[in-house]
Amino acid sequence: MVRIKFGTDGWRAIMAKEFTVDNVVRVTLAVSRWLKSKHKKPSVVIAYDFRFNGKLFSETVAKVLANNDIKVFYCPIATSTPALSLGVVQNNASLGIMITASHNPPEYNGYKLKGSHGGPLLEDDTKEIEALIPDEQDLIIDSLKWADFLKKGIIIETNLEDAYVEHVHKHFDIEKIQKSGFNFAFDAMFGAGQNVMRRLFPNIPLLHCEPNPSFKGIPPEPLLKNLQEFSQFIAQNGKINVGLAVDGDADRIALFDSKGNYVDSHHIILLLIYYLAHYKKMTGKVVTGFSSTVKVEKLCEKYHLPVQRVRIGFKDICKVMLHEDVLVGGEESGGITIKGHIPERDGIWMGLTLFNALVESGKTLEQLIEEIYAITGKFYYSRYDLKVD
Repeated sequence: MVRIKFGTDGWRAIMAKEFTVDNVVRVTLAVSRWLKSKHKKPSVVIAYDFRFNGKLFSETVAKVLANNDIKVFYCPIATSTPALSLGVVQNNASLGIMITASHNPPEYNGYKLKGSHGGPLLEDDTKEIEALIPDEQDLIIDSLKWADFLKKGIIIETNLEDAYVEHVHKHFDIEKIQKSGFNFAFDAMFGAGQNVMRRLFPNIPLLHCEPNPSFKGIPPEPLLKNLQEFSQFIAQNGKINVGLAVDGDADRIALFDSKGNYVDSHHIILLLIYYLAHYKKMTGKVVTGFSSTVKVEKLCEKYHLPVQRVRIGFKDICKVMLHEDVLVGGEESGGITIKGHIPERDGIWMGLTLFNALVESGKTLEQLIEEIYAITGKFYYSRYDLKVD
C-alpha cells in the first residue's frame, strides 16, 4: 500500500510507480467522502493538461465522483490550471481537481485540489482529505460507463478554455495590446498555456506551442536553464520587446527583455507592485513568501503598502487573500496573482498585466526595471538547485 501525502500544492508522483489509476481512485474516494460531509449537493470541476494519460486519470476521477452522486463539470480538452480554478468560481462548484504535475519532469503526474474560492484548497481541508484515503479500493472503473453519466446529467462536459478566453477579453483590451507597437513573444514550454495565447495573439512568435508530453526532456519549469532556446530566439530576433514564458500548467511566469535577458520572479513581483501602485494608483497589502527579495519591503515603503511574509506555498498567500485586501500575492517560484483576479497563480494573466504596463506607460521593460531600481537599488538573483537524498 502506497502512502499518499499532499505537499504544498496537492499530490505528485511518478506515473506507473505511485501515480496509478488505483491510487487516483483511492484519493478520489477520500475526496468524495469529504465533499459529502461538507456539502448537501456537492459539485466538482475537473480538468487535465498535456501530460501522459491526463485524460485517463481525469476521466477516472470524474467516474468515481459521479458514481458517488457528485455532479461533475468536466473539461474534455487539455487546459490550464488557472482556467480550471476560474471554472470552479464560474460554476459555483464546491471543489476543483486538476490532473497535472505542473513544472515537474515528464515522468510525473499530479492531483491538485482547488477550493470553491478559485484558489488552492487550504491546508486544514487537504489534511482532512488525506486522513480519509483508504488503504485499498475495489471499485472496477471499467464498469462505470461515461455515456451513462452524461445521459443522467451527472457529468456535464464544459469548455473551460473558451470560458477563460472570454474572461480575459472582459478584463483586457487585447486589440489595444496587439496594435500598441510593442512586440511580444511567447513560450508555452509544451504546456497548457499554448492554446489560449494562440487564440489571443495569433500573430506573435509562439515557441513550443504544441503538445509534447515528454517536454523534449526539459522540465517545464520557467527557469533560465530550461528556456535557453527562447532566450536565444529573442536575442537573435532583435525586434521583440518582451518574451513571456509559463510552466507546464500555465500558473507560473517568467519574462525576457528585448536582449533575451531573463527577468526572474523577484523582479516580476516588483514590476507588478510598481505598475499597480505607481501607474494605476491602486492600494492593498502585498503578500509574499519568505524566500522573495527584501526589495519588496523597500518598494512597498515608497507607496505605503503593508507587506506580509508567509511560508512557502501559495495556499498561505491565498488564505490571506480570502480575508484581506491584497494588491499582489506572489512567491519566488513565479506563482503570482493580483487584485481583481481569482486568488490563484496565473502566468498568462500576469503576463497580460505586464503587457498592459508597457502599453499604458509607454516604457520598455528595461525602463520600468530601471525606475524600480531608482527606488530599491539594483540587485541580482541566481538560483542553484541541490538534490538532497
